[in-house]
Amino acid sequence: MTGTAPPARPNPLRWTLRGDGRAPGPGEVVRPEERMSWGRTVGLGMQHVLAMFGATFVFPVLMGLDPNLAILLSGLATMLFLLMTRGRVPSYLGTSASFVGAVAAVRAGGGTSAEVTGAIALTGVVLALVGLAVHLGGARTISAILPPAVTGAVVLLIGLNLAPVVAGTYWPQDQGVALVTMLVVMVVAVAGRGMLGRLAVLVGLVVGYLLSALLDATLGPITAANASGIVSTHPRLDLSKVADAPWVGLPFGTPDAPGLHLPAFSGSAIVLVVPVVVALIAENTGHVKAVASMTREELDPYLGRALAADGIATAVAGAVGGSPTTTYAENIGVMAATRVYSTAAYWVAALVAVLIGFCPKFGAVVAATPGGVLGGITVVLYGMIGLLGARIWVENRVDFSRPEVLVPLAAGIVIGVGGVAYRFSGGEFGGIALGTVVVVVGYHALRRLAPGRGGPDDGSGPAASDPTPAVTREDVSSADPPGPAAER
Repeated sequence: MTGTAPPARPNPLRWTLRGDGRAPGPGEVVRPEERMSWGRTVGLGMQHVLAMFGATFVFPVLMGLDPNLAILLSGLATMLFLLMTRGRVPSYLGTSASFVGAVAAVRAGGGTSAEVTGAIALTGVVLALVGLAVHLGGARTISAILPPAVTGAVVLLIGLNLAPVVAGTYWPQDQGVALVTMLVVMVVAVAGRGMLGRLAVLVGLVVGYLLSALLDATLGPITAANASGIVSTHPRLDLSKVADAPWVGLPFGTPDAPGLHLPAFSGSAIVLVVPVVVALIAENTGHVKAVASMTREELDPYLGRALAADGIATAVAGAVGGSPTTTYAENIGVMAATRVYSTAAYWVAALVAVLIGFCPKFGAVVAATPGGVLGGITVVLYGMIGLLGARIWVENRVDFSRPEVLVPLAAGIVIGVGGVAYRFSGGEFGGIALGTVVVVVGYHALRRLAPGRGGPDDGSGPAASDPTPAVTREDVSSADPPGPAAER
């Protein structure tokens, strides 16, 4: 790679036909500014829709937001991202998993959907400002503030903070269905080949959904706790609201998962959700690095644009009651498998997502997903989110023999995972927010107190060569074979 940015495309909505428009031959690729024939481009766009689909509508359900609106906004967000990066960084922006833990904490404290989306919108604004700072100051600005030791700890505590939600909310609703769903996700993620492996969550959801319907038909209703913890006798799968939902309309959602609505701003919700911006920075940075590696272009000059685009998309989504966005590894996997990096395929995927978003009946079907099914899916996903923090440490060889690294990370993780809170007369400050502050501030402060301040500033060991936050679960390295990979 060179040290300068590739020349900007004069028109990011124009593509040069690659050869005869067929799939690339051995050793060849279709670059972002190129395309295959339109028929093949549409087909590849549909593959991108399938790749992002499961996660993009599962995570809004887990956050109590409308999946239809999330799908629609993901398409619009992708268009914005492609325009702001001038068509140089192929990517799909789907629903972010990183917010789920913080949103669960907000709702556990009595927070409303409007307060959740208000905090999401503000987080997007913060990310957009970070993107502006990176664009003006250079990509290494991130490395100085959020080295791998810090980003890994924050991602880990955000993921593992979700464990009580699985144990107390989803799993008890139907332990049998949860167990089967979990096993299906695990087996498909590991044994599935190609696209099937990347759709593990979607396959698990469909199997669990159908199993719940079968058990209702053969064994009758189940007596168990619902999402509120109240024990009652009820169907596992309740499709009563599907019949009333129109085929075409605006995504207004349901009382349990509201769609279009105005945000509200609550201090308690904001302090819980805004720290997630650290995970979003790591996700987007890893994505740009992965794409740069695959396309063999220097894309660091576009990192600020990528961060700002995701920030603006998340801010707009929160402003209208939607789910936050981030770059998606599943779609990176499609590119790695096909060697087609054309942004034309992403425009097709985005347009299809917008069309799906205007089908409220689809949203009603998704919103009816049984709690046991969500239990089986989340027990895998939440753990994966946390362990990706450990992956950042491993890939960057973070040196835990240094006390200035070990001590603040250990304290912050326990605070975040255990829900430790500092209480005062006006309220309390704890959980993810306090854990993040302890990690970030503690790391930088203690590093300056360490004798000799030995070792690199990023907390990595001597073998690490790049202090940029590692690729998170939103991205896969181009060196990874396009084999099985769990959905987000």
